[in-house]
Amino acid sequence: MASAVVKPETAPEHCPGTESDQAGKASACAGCPNQNICSTAPKGPDPGIAQVKESLQAVKNKILVLSGKGGVGKSTVTALLSRALAASDSEKNIAVLDIDICGPSQPRVLGVLDEQVHQSGSGWSPVYVDDNLSVMSIGFLLDSPDSAIIWRGPKKNGMIRQFLSQVDWGSLDYLLMDTPPGTSDEHLSAITYLSQADLTGAVIVTTPQEVALLDVRKEIDFCRKSKINILGVVENMAEFICPCCQKSSQIFKPTTGGAKKMCEDLTIPFLGSLPLDPKIAKCSDEGKNFFEEVPDSPVVKAIERVVEGIHRKRLKCIQLHYKVLF
Repeated sequence: MASAVVKPETAPEHCPGTESDQAGKASACAGCPNQNICSTAPKGPDPGIAQVKESLQAVKNKILVLSGKGGVGKSTVTALLSRALAASDSEKNIAVLDIDICGPSQPRVLGVLDEQVHQSGSGWSPVYVDDNLSVMSIGFLLDSPDSAIIWRGPKKNGMIRQFLSQVDWGSLDYLLMDTPPGTSDEHLSAITYLSQADLTGAVIVTTPQEVALLDVRKEIDFCRKSKINILGVVENMAEFICPCCQKSSQIFKPTTGGAKKMCEDLTIPFLGSLPLDPKIAKCSDEGKNFFEEVPDSPVVKAIERVVEGIHRKRLKCIQLHYKVLF
């Protein structure tokens, strides 16, 4: 994957990037509030990139969970995917990295809100949810779950670098990275640090209505411009399942055909739809294991099909990779 050009969040349109020899000197830099910082900062590749590559050598699959739109249930989908992968094979080791710096929710959703992170000579130890499922989040480092994180871009950047390079994950089959909405600081930091670490790809989450799909299309464009392999799109909250009668109804009308039509138009894989089940929402709030509490939920069955789709997409990518090599 090609390295992204890192730009300050307040940079002008034609910013050459902080690593360029022209940083702070180009005509586009005139009047930029970051001009002095960029012109005096050391140039060249961030040493954190090599550190992340070395740290994640024992991680087979590194997957970003993205969505340009907030409120589509991306954190819940990340937790569901991690639970499904962990339940599918007890010999496989799964981990979740919560890089939604200002809105960390994985500690609550995975039921480890009161746990603390410990540091050893080999780095931070992640918090274990189950024998083969672990998680790391800035939520473990806060004094209180209600504490606000009021950070500018550079501090977020440093925190993500630490998470990617200083957590002792051990040997992992899957590392799922839960990201915030948008295509800005946290996303640029993550793809920059993962640029030499063989990022497997991204799973993109949306809901059916056009107001969500508008932002999700921007996320897809971001992935393409950043050379991120799109494993597929998951349509969340596709229908509502009544907990009493089990009948389904549409809350978010797919006025333009929903995620499936968008995937057809943009020629990207559609991994499947997840219904909205209040029982799953209750499990998320209480930090309970969906697969143990509501194994008969249609959401559980649907997420298993999504996991199968990710496996198929990965297999095709591996076959294509070897075909190109040989």
